Amino acid sequence: QVQLVESGGGLVQAGGSLRLSCAASGRTLSSGVMGWFRQAPGKEREFVAAISWSGTITDYADSVKGRFTISRDNAKNTVYLQMNSLEPEDTAVYYCAAALSSLIARKAYEYDYWGQGTQVTVSS
Repeated sequence: QVQLVESGGGLVQAGGSLRLSCAASGRTLSSGVMGWFRQAPGKEREFVAAISWSGTITDYADSVKGRFTISRDNAKNTVYLQMNSLEPEDTAVYYCAAALSSLIARKAYEYDYWGQGTQVTVSS
């Protein structure tokens, strides 16, 4: 089993920044992709960003491209999501996810482990 714990959420004004962290523990993900998803009230969970094990391959949803950056530190078993130029539309619960597969993925069902989520609220 893999346990994922997110942190770094909070309340920020539009135009501000936050950095989310996701610490993994338990079973080692030797080659797995890590991703971030978000879910706003009344909406389905949506893909935000993903990163390969090496960190050389990343993928972003169009809505966050150019504003968000995903990165990982495998020595610390941690993945990050740097969020800049935040907009009220970014308000959601953000979830970290881990996949056993090494292929970059955008679908929630392609991920095997999930964190509990951290709330991000952007005020206008």
